[in-house]
Amino acid sequence: MAFDIEMIKKVYANMPGRVDKAREIVGRPLTLTEKILYNHLWDGNPTQAFGRGIDYVDFAPDRVACQDATAQMALLQFMHAGKKTVAVPTTVHCDHLIQAKVDAATDLARAKTQSNEVFDFLSSVSNKYGIGFWKPGAGIIHQVVLENYAFPGGMMIGTDSHTVNAGGLGMVAIGVGGADAVDVMSGMAWELKFPKLIGVKLTGKLSGWTAPKDVILKVAGILTVKGGTGAIVEYFGEGATAMSCTGKGTICNMGAEIGATTSTFGYDDSMSRYLRSTNRADVADAADKVASYLTGDPEVYANPEHYFDQVIEINLSELEPHLNGPFTPDLATPISKMKEEAIKNNWPLQIQVGLIGSCTNSSYEDIARAASLAKQVTAKNLKIKSEFTITPGSEVVRSTIERDGFIDTFDKIGATVFANACGPCIGMWDREGAEKEERNTIVHSFNRNFSKRADGNPNTLAFVGSPELVTAMAIAGDLGFNPLTDTLINEDGEEVMLDAPTGDELPSKGFYAEDPGFQAPAEDGSGVQVAVSPTSERLQLLAPFDAWDGKNITGAKLLIKAFGKCTTDHISMAGPWLRFRGHLDNISNNMLIGAVNAFNQKTNAVKNQLTGSYDAVPAVARAYKAAGVPSIVVGDHNYGEGSSREHAAMEPRFLGVKAVLVKSFARIHETNLKKQGLLGLTFANEADYDKIQEDDTINFIDLVDFAPGKPLSLEFVHANGTKDIILANHTYNAGQIGWFVAGSALNLIAAGKA
Repeated sequence: MAFDIEMIKKVYANMPGRVDKAREIVGRPLTLTEKILYNHLWDGNPTQAFGRGIDYVDFAPDRVACQDATAQMALLQFMHAGKKTVAVPTTVHCDHLIQAKVDAATDLARAKTQSNEVFDFLSSVSNKYGIGFWKPGAGIIHQVVLENYAFPGGMMIGTDSHTVNAGGLGMVAIGVGGADAVDVMSGMAWELKFPKLIGVKLTGKLSGWTAPKDVILKVAGILTVKGGTGAIVEYFGEGATAMSCTGKGTICNMGAEIGATTSTFGYDDSMSRYLRSTNRADVADAADKVASYLTGDPEVYANPEHYFDQVIEINLSELEPHLNGPFTPDLATPISKMKEEAIKNNWPLQIQVGLIGSCTNSSYEDIARAASLAKQVTAKNLKIKSEFTITPGSEVVRSTIERDGFIDTFDKIGATVFANACGPCIGMWDREGAEKEERNTIVHSFNRNFSKRADGNPNTLAFVGSPELVTAMAIAGDLGFNPLTDTLINEDGEEVMLDAPTGDELPSKGFYAEDPGFQAPAEDGSGVQVAVSPTSERLQLLAPFDAWDGKNITGAKLLIKAFGKCTTDHISMAGPWLRFRGHLDNISNNMLIGAVNAFNQKTNAVKNQLTGSYDAVPAVARAYKAAGVPSIVVGDHNYGEGSSREHAAMEPRFLGVKAVLVKSFARIHETNLKKQGLLGLTFANEADYDKIQEDDTINFIDLVDFAPGKPLSLEFVHANGTKDIILANHTYNAGQIGWFVAGSALNLIAAGKA
C-alpha cells in the first residue's frame, strides 16, 4: 500500500470538478499541466483564467521532499518558524553527504562516521516534526520519491532542482529553495508565476542503441540551458506512451538543464505498470478511475500548436544516440559526429572513466541494459579499456540488481559499485589524481557536466550520455567510438561488434529490498529534543536577517562583476563544501569563489576598494560587512543556473550583499534571492553591463518608491568621478516586496504575518 493514500484519493476526488470548471472558465480544452495546476489552486475551485508568464498564483502542493544537504538549512528555517509539525507530507533523504571513493560498504561506513552529527540532527528534527526520514544508504532522493511517493496528477516541491524527476509519473514536481519548502511545510500557500507551456510531440518508437536519455539530450540541444525558463514542458504522442515510466523520469530529470520549471507526461499503461510493480496498486487503481483527467485533452494533442506556446516534434525512430558536453549539458552531438567534433576541438579521445547511475539513470531498466553490454565483454573476449563505476539509485534497485545477477556481471569486468547516493554526480567523488588537474575525458549518465562538477578538476571534460552508450564507450575507451558502426579488437585479435543493449523494463521477479531504509516519525514528537552545539562546525542555529530600514541603499561597493556562465556551483560550490551546508557562517567562505572576475579573468580574486588590494571574494565581502559598507554583485545571462541550493542566496545575504544585478536569472535562484530579502534585478538595457567598472560605488536613487512593475534607478559612480544611471527591472509583486521589507520571507512567517 502506498504512503499517504488518503491524500492521493482526495486529490483525485477533487480533480474532475475542478478541471471541468477550469475548462469552462478558460474556454478551451486543457493540457495536462493546466489540469494539475488548476486542481492545486490554494483557494480550491478555479474562479479565473491565469495569464501564462504573467500572473503570480498561489498553489497548494501535496508534498515536500528534501535532500540532506539542503534539508539542513530548510529544517533550521522551519525550526525558526515556530510550528509544531509539518502541514503536508514531507520527507528527508540522506544522499548527498556520502563520498564515493572505494566501494559502497566502505564509503557508506565512512560517511556515517564523518557526518554522524548531521544525520543525527536530520533524524531528530524529522522525528519531532512528523517528517519521514530515509537513512544514509537508502538511496537518492529522486529515485526514492519515484518508487514511493510520486503519483499521476499530483503536485510536489522539493529542495533540489531535480525534483522534476517525478514528472515521469505524471506529476508537476518543482525544485525550490528551502524557504519555499518552509512555506508549504508551515501550511502556507506556495507562489509561482503561472508558467508558459512547451509541448514536445514524440512520434515513432525508441529501439536499438537509442534511449530515453537521448530525447532530453536532443531537446537540450534545441532549447539550450535557458530555453525552458519560465515554462513547463509536456511530452505526448505515441513515442511517449511507448516509453517506460522510468525512461520518462530520466527525460523529466534533465529538464532542469534547460531551465524548465518542470516537465511531465500524461498517465498511461507504463505508469500503471510501474506503480503496481512498486507495490502501489491502490494508487494505480485510483488513477485509473480518473484517467482522462490525468492526461491532456485529445484536442490538445491533436492540434498542439493551438494550445502550447512552443511545440517541438521528435521522431524517435530516427533519433540518434547523443553525447552532450563538455562543460555544458546543452552542447549536443550525435554519436556519429563525435569523433569529428572531438578531433576538431582537441578533446582527449582516451576515456579515463565511465560512470553510470545517479538520480537521472539508475532504474532497473537502465542497469539491465548496461549489464547486457557488460556481459558481452566476457562473451566476446574483450577487455574494458576505461575505469567503470555504477551508482545505484536506491537500496531497492541495488538489492534487486544484486539478486538478478547484474552486480556479479559488473564485478567480472572490474567495475566498482558505489553507494546508493549522489556521489560523483555532485562532486562527492574522491577521485585519485584529480588534484593534479590533468586534462582528461570522462563519460557519464549524470545530468550536469559543469567545470569541476564531478571531481573538482577544471580540466576534466565530462560528456553526458545514456547508461548504455556510456558503458559501450567505457568498453572501447575511445570518445570517437560509435557502437552502431564500429568494431573492437578482442583479446584474440579478432574484430567484434557490440550487440545493441537489451533489458527488461521492470524486474520479472518484482523489486526486492530487505531494508529499504525508511524511518517513520514519532506519533507525537513534542517530547523529542533537537540539540545543536554552539561550537559545531557543521550546524548553526539561524538568526533572522535585518529588516530594510526604509531608506535608499547608498555607498555600496561592487563586490564582483561575474563574467560568463555563473551557476550555483560557481556561487556556492558543492563537493567538499557540502559538510558546511548546515552552518551559514562557514559555508559562506565559498561564496562566489568559482565565479570569473570580468576585470582580470581570474576566479576568487576581486579588488577590495577599502584597501586597493586583491583578495578572495568572501574575504572582501566580510571586510565590507565589518566596515558597514553594503555591496552588490553583477552577473551575466542565466545567473544562478543549476542546483536549487539556496545557500547561493543566503551567503550573499549573510555577507552584506544587498542586490544582484544581472542580464537574466535562472528561475529558482531569482526566487531564492527574493525569499532571503535580497534585490534580484535585471538590466533594462543589457549593454549597461559593460558600463560597470571595478572601482564603482553604487547608490540606489528611488528604492524608497519600490513598487511592482516600477523599474529601479541605480547610480554607478566611477573612480574618475563620472557617473552612469542604470535602469534595473524586477519581477517583485506586492507580497515579495513585503519579504524585502521584512528582511526575508521567513521573518514574516516567524512573526505570524505571512
